[in-house]
Amino acid sequence: MHDSNTRAIAPAGESSGSDRLAGNSKDDNWAEARGMIDGLDGALNMAHEALDRHVIAGHGEQVALRWLGKAGGSRDLTYSEMASLAAQFSNVLASHGLGKGDSLFALMGRVPELYACALGTLKAGLVFSPLFSAFGPEPIRTRMEIGSAKVLVTTASIYKRKIAAWRHEIPSLELVLIAGEEAPEGCVALGPALRAASPEFETVRTKPEDPALIHFTSGTTGKPKGAVHVHNAVLYHAFSGRKALGLTPGTIYWCTADPGWVTGTSYGIISPLVNRVTMIVDEAEFDIDRWYGTIQREKVESWYSAPTAIRMMMRAGAKAAKPYDFSSLRFLASVGEPLNPEAVVWSGKVFGQPFHDNWWQTETGGIMIANLPDMEVRPGSMGKPMPGIEAGIVARKDGILSDLGPKEIGELALRPGWPSMMRSYLHEQARYDKCFVDGWYLSGDLAMRDEDGYFWFVGRADDLIKSSGHLIGPFEVESALIEHPAVAEAGVIGVPDETAGEVVKAYVTLNPDFEWSDDLERDIRGHARKKLGPAVAPREILFRNTLPKTRSGKIMRRLLKARELGLPEGDISTLETDET
Repeated sequence: MHDSNTRAIAPAGESSGSDRLAGNSKDDNWAEARGMIDGLDGALNMAHEALDRHVIAGHGEQVALRWLGKAGGSRDLTYSEMASLAAQFSNVLASHGLGKGDSLFALMGRVPELYACALGTLKAGLVFSPLFSAFGPEPIRTRMEIGSAKVLVTTASIYKRKIAAWRHEIPSLELVLIAGEEAPEGCVALGPALRAASPEFETVRTKPEDPALIHFTSGTTGKPKGAVHVHNAVLYHAFSGRKALGLTPGTIYWCTADPGWVTGTSYGIISPLVNRVTMIVDEAEFDIDRWYGTIQREKVESWYSAPTAIRMMMRAGAKAAKPYDFSSLRFLASVGEPLNPEAVVWSGKVFGQPFHDNWWQTETGGIMIANLPDMEVRPGSMGKPMPGIEAGIVARKDGILSDLGPKEIGELALRPGWPSMMRSYLHEQARYDKCFVDGWYLSGDLAMRDEDGYFWFVGRADDLIKSSGHLIGPFEVESALIEHPAVAEAGVIGVPDETAGEVVKAYVTLNPDFEWSDDLERDIRGHARKKLGPAVAPREILFRNTLPKTRSGKIMRRLLKARELGLPEGDISTLETDET
């Protein structure tokens, strides 16, 4: 590994957040994590931990990535081949004068070049920021401006449709690399550039606190926030992947998340490769027969997916799963939004074991609370804090934050200091500082903890419904609604009421073979009253063809409420096209 000139990604005077991690590198909580990586003479680089150290240890011929093309066919890349491809990409960057601290944005589908790009970027000491390929021009531009993008890697089609018109209006942008053999004028074709580059590159000696990743997360108002993560996060990626997902050398692992989202990078690239698994990467979007067939054919052992996909599988029913062999599966996990209890029970029947829910955020950089492989799963619970993570349910009492007792609803908070914690929001120091109060990181999520230490999600702090003295979490109501055989998905909000303050209103989509009618609405409302009681059940239920969601699958309750009340919609750059 070698040193190179440092170009700081944060503006002058902006804290990196390392003051909140003082002494973390010596914290005994992470001794096991430190034992899972190499780290050379004070230097630490994610790409070295993910690829090179395995090759050095003699595991270069193991398949690192098995890519499944959406048009058919597959391609295997070994750890040696991935390491060489990443090195070639690093050399391409270096040949254009790019180096440590510069930011690279990737905007393409799940193709092998994306994974080589991510690892080659980190190997060269640049900062990697993935974008979801379905973003429109404005979300792309906004994020690239906030992140002072020096490099963009994309496809010719995306470039022509979404980038070309404003490319020269971003003064920081120096290089556009186009995947494939040809490139538009002013861009560089990546295929020929890679072939001309050497497969040898000495990994840049990044320090543990050097920026490695920028992940963007939407706010309720204003522009998206750029959360900065450092190379030291690899300790937690390695540790949490082993503990929470059962990732061990040789495991056949499939994370269905796109690398455009934090899950698809942390647990779709870094964590699995650091733990020397064989990753399945499917270029195609969700198709139930394709997914079930992939599990059977590739003998997937650990499967990490999202509640939206799981609910889509539920809609298809157990009959759709019956022709397939799922005997290879030994662990199923879910993330993205809380997993409804009904989905946990359903997966246990269909796959022979339940999905294990877990909780974390873009800001935490890794899984914080989980149903671990050896734990009893309580449907609807996010599980217990990971080893080394101190979590609490807090509320302000007498001017300070206090940890609440069992069954009390409060804000889910964490004690700062874990390796993958974000170090800053780009250009928003005040916004970052507001996340840390009285020795806690405040998540903005409301939850409660039971007597046995399991944590239960209630809702976002700004989603909580206050009705006639009751505090109602929308997730509880949504979970009850989807237990009705007609309901596929539900979104619940509170709307103003002169008497109660707020009342519960629900929006639902239906399963196939059901049609909306007044009788069905009454039946669903009656089901909810029976399950929840009249004080909590929705007063009104409306049918929608779709619910507004982020492209990662989270139902946007705040958008439902904004549209209901005629309020500003805030940042909707991650919104899927919807028909509401």
